[in-house]
Amino acid sequence: MRPRQSPRRAARTVTAATLLALAATQALITAPSATAAPTATAQKVTGAQDRAALAIARSLGDASWRTRLRSAVLASPDVALTPLAAKGDPALKSDLTAADHAIADAKGLGGKVGSLLRLRLGARSMRAALTDGTAPWVAAAASDDDTRTVTAYDSRGRAHTLDARKAPDHPVYVVDIDGTKALAAGLDVLREELAKKGVRSAAPAAVNTAASGRSAAASGGFWTTKIDAVELSDDEEPWVKGAAEIYTLVSGFGQDGKVRVDPVDMPYLDYDGTVYRPNQILVNWSNYKYNLADAVMMEDDGDTNYHDLAVAIADALLTITDQGAYIPLVDAILNAIPTSWWTDDPDYVDSWYTLAQNYNGTYYGARGNGWMTVEPYFVQEF
Repeated sequence: MRPRQSPRRAARTVTAATLLALAATQALITAPSATAAPTATAQKVTGAQDRAALAIARSLGDASWRTRLRSAVLASPDVALTPLAAKGDPALKSDLTAADHAIADAKGLGGKVGSLLRLRLGARSMRAALTDGTAPWVAAAASDDDTRTVTAYDSRGRAHTLDARKAPDHPVYVVDIDGTKALAAGLDVLREELAKKGVRSAAPAAVNTAASGRSAAASGGFWTTKIDAVELSDDEEPWVKGAAEIYTLVSGFGQDGKVRVDPVDMPYLDYDGTVYRPNQILVNWSNYKYNLADAVMMEDDGDTNYHDLAVAIADALLTITDQGAYIPLVDAILNAIPTSWWTDDPDYVDSWYTLAQNYNGTYYGARGNGWMTVEPYFVQEF
């Protein structure tokens, strides 16, 4: 199912002051050009993965290790690489540990995140050849949707250039990052750094029933916006690229009148062109002063430095003050991200202006790349 071309707009109650603010700040949302050179973070992450791929490929000259690794890959869609290597080749373990540290440092995650490297088979169609004993090649996962070629290494260290759009018949191991683990750690860094910068409200206050117009027992819980269904557009991606790691930055004015950003992890949203029904809470309205909020959906393609992202967003949002009416923050967040970061368009997935607390229905993204069906949901306290 694809997003419709003519979005159905929901009827919303907005003050005249908010409409003026919206007109002054909202612009057509398009991602900056993808022609910029790769960022330092992208180069470091890609370089570390490529070095790991070459080291693994060369290690496959050992028949015993090659058999053990093949069994692990066939038994699981995702193999924790460094711990497995630790049981065998000390030199390979050292190479992979160094790559893990380089990736964590490049992404601003520090040393506590642990091993991030994972190994998987490039495509399901390769299983038969791998099972039959064909010696696999090893490649680093692509972060760029627009890549046209993939470099894979054999056990002699020789490079083979492959078509990124068509999976080869020859089995290929893909060295990737544990995106779920990296994203969870990254969002912790993002929250921590935003809080240090002051882009966060005080502790959640009582439900803002005056803004919502609801007379439910506020002292017994709080209102939220819950995602019933969500889908992103179906775009062709390289076979070497794994599942997406999606998160959303929900923004608005906190109960203290200061701008706040709440990162929301969406670990289930793996693939384009698939309708997911997560029943996930997107907005906790007890955190916000107004009955409107914004959402910017992002994808971590492996090249996100969460510390730098938090600093860039905070520096931009700290200049915005509460004027007594809701002001959309989508443009400010997108403009805060340096142009050089947009080396892979899906780093910015889509955005939603003025999510309303009482809205029940489907919102279409401003970029036309996705939709969400939401409903108000009251979380009852025990």
